[in-house]
Amino acid sequence: MSGWRAAADVGGTFTDLVLVDPSGASAAVVKLPTTPDDPSRALLHGIEDLLADAGLAADELDEVVHGTTLITNALIQRSGAQTGLITTEGFCDVLEIRTEARYDLYDLDIEIPAPLVPRRWRLGVPERVLADGEVRRPLDVDAVRDAAKRLADDGVTSVAISFLNSYRWPEHERLAAEVAAEACPELDITTSAEVLPEMREYARTATTVANAYVRPLARRYLLSLATRIAAIAPNARLSLVASTGCVTPARTAIRTPIRLLESGPAGGVLAAVRVASNVGIDDCLAFDMGGTTAKASYVLDGRPRLTSSFEVARIRRFVRGSGLPVQVPSIELIEIGAGGGSVAWVDRLGLLRVGPRSSGSEPGPACYGRGGAEPTVTDADLLLGPLDSYSFLGGAMVLDVDAARRALDGLARVVGLTDADEAAAAVR
Repeated sequence: MSGWRAAADVGGTFTDLVLVDPSGASAAVVKLPTTPDDPSRALLHGIEDLLADAGLAADELDEVVHGTTLITNALIQRSGAQTGLITTEGFCDVLEIRTEARYDLYDLDIEIPAPLVPRRWRLGVPERVLADGEVRRPLDVDAVRDAAKRLADDGVTSVAISFLNSYRWPEHERLAAEVAAEACPELDITTSAEVLPEMREYARTATTVANAYVRPLARRYLLSLATRIAAIAPNARLSLVASTGCVTPARTAIRTPIRLLESGPAGGVLAAVRVASNVGIDDCLAFDMGGTTAKASYVLDGRPRLTSSFEVARIRRFVRGSGLPVQVPSIELIEIGAGGGSVAWVDRLGLLRVGPRSSGSEPGPACYGRGGAEPTVTDADLLLGPLDSYSFLGGAMVLDVDAARRALDGLARVVGLTDADEAAAAVR
């Protein structure tokens, strides 16, 4: 092994890559726009650029470490697989009942995130295990077989299996998975014993369902990416950054992709820890502002804080209990929808707002010259001076000052400001 590694962070707006030599030093850096239709395309182009910039032979690259927001985006955008749930008879509504807690006790019109599995695809089968692991009722394998066939016939492609108290006796889930796979081999099957063998049926079931929801997407993406990387760098293995900041092999990530939920942001926190350590700082606030979102995390004694649970797709961004709970270890982060591509807009009260909607990389901010016409934080920064039109992306991309001014002129007229410069100052 030569010891050369490439690391890639695919964000909503840009893809960043760095080539690390055997001593751990940075040998080359590349930044290019993310390709939303196929995020791996920008990553692969970036690897080729890294190798060319460093004059490194492709077969000398040993590893590609990948940070991704694929899983988070799939849950937020509800773009995962058609997912079903097979559970203990009488417990089909655990995803609806949740913990029975209300995040706002006095809101009569409270909104709760819809379950990832609709009611018609949540099926109960006869079986029962008590809290001490005693089998009170054996698993009805015929009912499991019928449930799997019914789900497959209805267009479901991924199935979560979560039985009551299975953390004490997982054999029923394992048997159900075998029976369902034999009856419908086309189904992707996830068991709670595999994902989260812990007590509390709602958190366990919700996490298992989330894993089942994203696993077909993760499998397609990672298998395709590994194949395409092998075509460029035949000796490079693919690894993923987990939500804890640890690195996991692609084959492990495919089984439990829900552990990649905060993959990209976790890498940013670890980078901040490294920079702080280099200058002798143990306690710091890690802040990572990208094109779509901004993330912050607190580092104490040189280590990021960890949490055992996380919520995604919150109805109210800062209110605990208003999102989909996922019980996986993760670096503790707070995330807001404010980035370089965040769009400035006026609400129905005439107040200026920024974000959470982002222009992304396609079409991107108006100054990118790709057809975007809405004013963004990047356009404001260009007009006010922090950004230079000729040094963006190392000079590889020239920003259009006139386009930024036109976009902000339009905003100025709406909010009653005199010119684009005033609008830019208001956005910042």
